[in-house]
Amino acid sequence: MIQADKDVLDLAKVKAKTLVEAAPWIRKFHGKIVVIKFGGNAMIDEALQRAFAEDVAFLQLVGIKPVVVHGGGPQISAGLADAGIDSRFVDGLRVTSAEAIGVIRTVLRTQIGEPLKEMILAAGGSAQVFSGETEGLFTAEVSRAALGLVGEVVNVNTEVILRALEKEFIPVISTVAPDVTGQVLNVNADLAAASLAAALKAEKLVVLTDVTGLYSNWPNQDSLISEIDVSELEDLLPSLEEGMIPKMQACLQAVNGGVPKAHIIDGRIQHSVLLEIFTTAGIGTLVTPS
Repeated sequence: MIQADKDVLDLAKVKAKTLVEAAPWIRKFHGKIVVIKFGGNAMIDEALQRAFAEDVAFLQLVGIKPVVVHGGGPQISAGLADAGIDSRFVDGLRVTSAEAIGVIRTVLRTQIGEPLKEMILAAGGSAQVFSGETEGLFTAEVSRAALGLVGEVVNVNTEVILRALEKEFIPVISTVAPDVTGQVLNVNADLAAASLAAALKAEKLVVLTDVTGLYSNWPNQDSLISEIDVSELEDLLPSLEEGMIPKMQACLQAVNGGVPKAHIIDGRIQHSVLLEIFTTAGIGTLVTPS
């Protein structure tokens, strides 16, 4: 019994220390917008989904304004396969045909956006589902003809998101977006999140991925980079693995667009968002201005 009481006391001390450590970060980010790109294993593992929903609900509870942007790589690939459409990638971006875009739009909303909103509600938060088509949130244009109906964001209507934040909703945004003719394009979620973070003047961009962070010499585990500035990242970018390129481009775009900090963190770790924001050490790789 004495040992059990000691274990309970030790756990209580750890919890108290965690709360004390979090306090200055809560003050720092109170009232600030944090854009979080939700992706990787966190999107397909139910326990990680719940932990992520709890994280963003907690951010809202303490007065921070999270904005969630999501892709849907695994779910989209499965949906396209069910429809008999092959998936092909170039430089980490999905080649998108006219028949694929309808599947992508449906999968993003019904299999990711709506379920994530419900999880946030269950965690005590409030959320609202959007896409790049909602009230002209994003306008895109075709980025590379070889990719088909794949676009990049060229304009952001922040008013629709700012209204949602004012009403204390957490925006949950999928990244299909029309061009000026109304043609819907598939937009990479990492890059869309960066455009949105810059337009909203967010305090930071956080990108969840399936690795610990950025490695200078992947897969050498000793080459993990904990912090890098944009000049160093620009030099390193051509040598990165294909799947990491859009994520690091997003960090570059955000910081060059005025976002003070961008982070790549491991979404396979439960509550990785809280660990990044509310601990002194943080996790993953931090990208800063030069």
